[in-house]
Amino acid sequence: MTDAGAPLPAPEISVSEWFNTATPPTLASLSGQVVMLHCFQMLCPGCVMQATPQAVRMWLAFRAAGLAVIGLHTVFEHHEVMTPAALAVYLEEFRIPFPVGVDLAQPGHRIPLTMRTYNLRGTPSTLLIDRAGRLRLHRFGIEPDEQAFQMLFLLPQLRAQFAALALDLGDRLVLFLALAREPLQLLAIAVDLDDLR
Repeated sequence: MTDAGAPLPAPEISVSEWFNTATPPTLASLSGQVVMLHCFQMLCPGCVMQATPQAVRMWLAFRAAGLAVIGLHTVFEHHEVMTPAALAVYLEEFRIPFPVGVDLAQPGHRIPLTMRTYNLRGTPSTLLIDRAGRLRLHRFGIEPDEQAFQMLFLLPQLRAQFAALALDLGDRLVLFLALAREPLQLLAIAVDLDDLR
């Protein structure tokens, strides 16, 4: 579900440790790119079996168009076993390619800081931030691939950036159209010259 009203600036994420990156990303440093925050826990079955593999597919399909996928390990339960050392093994075993940060834990709070800041209901959660740094989408739970891919095209502020990619996807366009419930509608969006201006 999208937030009601005008989009607000996305608060900066708070991270205690980073994996899969030499330069820790911030939302400020990613200004000008669309950012998808994939909030997960490594012991969440829905994350492990569906949402995280989907985030990898999104990264593979749209990174060339400038989509930055950032994982955020938001531990709000089983703290004693979901340590950074265990996360490092998880990321290697599951071959997670994009940067992943550990949401900052604070003494006396079960819920980590970014999870509280964004009022996340649980994991998996997806946050989509536009090129101007505004929060455009805030979703909890699992969605089929076609709906997840469509969100990049159907949000007006994101459409132009990803429409150009759809014209030059090659074999990935075939995959995208196969996943889409309404491929002709999405293709029409992609080739609409008004959206590319």
